[in-house]
Amino acid sequence: QLQASGGGSAQAGGSLRLSCAASGGTFSNYIMGWFRQAPGTEREFVAGISRSGTRTYYADSIEGRFTISRDNAKNLVYLQVNGLSPEDTAVYYCAADRRFSTLAVSRAAHNYYYWGQGTQVTVSS
Repeated sequence: QLQASGGGSAQAGGSLRLSCAASGGTFSNYIMGWFRQAPGTEREFVAGISRSGTRTYYADSIEGRFTISRDNAKNLVYLQVNGLSPEDTAVYYCAADRRFSTLAVSRAAHNYYYWGQGTQVTVSS
């Protein structure tokens, strides 16, 4: 089970820290990802992190503004979002990839089996 939190309203240029708490499994076994979905659009990859946290990947549109990290001792994954713009307004979802045989951090939503409920981020100009 995944529980995302930390969303809210922010002004352009502001920052938020999203958190995702995992329960019910061995957290360090899962590659984790953050996705987002704005109204009328498809869910898109934002960031992903390897099981150990040593490898991170980002969507090109993020342009260095976001940072994904994880704390395996606390079963948490984070997404620090800086330099927010109205285009970042969306529901943000954390997800876990249960393909234990792979080392690759996927950008494809269909490879992530477990999903949190989402947390809304709204950015005003």
